[in-house]
Amino acid sequence: MEYISVLLSLLLILLVYFKLADKYNIIDQPNARGSHSIVTIRGGGIIFTISIVLWALFTEGGFSPFVIGLCLISIISFLDDCITLSNKLRISIQTLSVALLLYELGFSNFSLLIWAIGFILIIGWVNAFNFMDGINGMTVLYALSVLVSGFYINTQFAFIELSLIEYTMLGLIVFGFYNVRKKAKSFAGDVGSVSMAFIIAFVIVSLLIKSLNWQYVLLVSVYGIDTVVTIIQRLVRKENIFKAHRSHLYQYLANEAKCTHVWVSSIYAVIQLVLNAVLVFYIIPSNNHIIAIMYLSLQGGIYLMIKLSLMKRLNINTNHA
Repeated sequence: MEYISVLLSLLLILLVYFKLADKYNIIDQPNARGSHSIVTIRGGGIIFTISIVLWALFTEGGFSPFVIGLCLISIISFLDDCITLSNKLRISIQTLSVALLLYELGFSNFSLLIWAIGFILIIGWVNAFNFMDGINGMTVLYALSVLVSGFYINTQFAFIELSLIEYTMLGLIVFGFYNVRKKAKSFAGDVGSVSMAFIIAFVIVSLLIKSLNWQYVLLVSVYGIDTVVTIIQRLVRKENIFKAHRSHLYQYLANEAKCTHVWVSSIYAVIQLVLNAVLVFYIIPSNNHIIAIMYLSLQGGIYLMIKLSLMKRLNINTNHA
């Protein structure tokens, strides 16, 4: 009954948000850099943060530094969805939020070097995840594939409050009803993609600390590889990697190859889920770091072959695409 109540509460809150967003014109207009052609409500992903706020209220989780950090980064991202904010302000709030996340995870006991590495990796992950949010269903389905994997691992050895993952998945299910469709009623917006990236970062880093095994980073290898390879390609083309673009593999599939958004999003999510199953049942038990590195390298090689082959077939210039 608790989860049914939470699910219905989230649904009601999201419907109220849709009314407010429509009234105050919080919408996405189609543009040349996007992958959509119709006006759609922006910022529905605010429900992800609300699901964690409900978790803090209804469980013993409470308003921990992580929850406070999530609220801060969500507020600044939502404002950026509504009005364009300066990069300095966004990065400052992101830095504060990540500091709160790391503090809760016990980084105060680590050296400044570890703090710095944590900052760089998490802020990089948050922004990479945000860039990957571009078509219907992508954020929802991919996040579910990662969280389902984390849920299973947590049943084998507890590294985080299981209810936190459950509440997050409820938020994804509610939002997914309006986003995972041919014509989405709402987009996650920066507030949705950034907050979900922050939540996943908390889950993954908690797992890394508890297990002391870096290989669990591979739970997000699909996004990681797509992001890194695309950044390298754009650097080679001497492009500004901080500007919006349409050169991820999923964007080529959705825009140039004209594949349906939900199909592309589903493929990304299913591949990550399958890779995670191999990781959890075969790679991790082997406890062989060389095998894990080879496994990651194989994924990267296959991804690059597929992307270059698709670009060639679609006559996309590798020097200027």
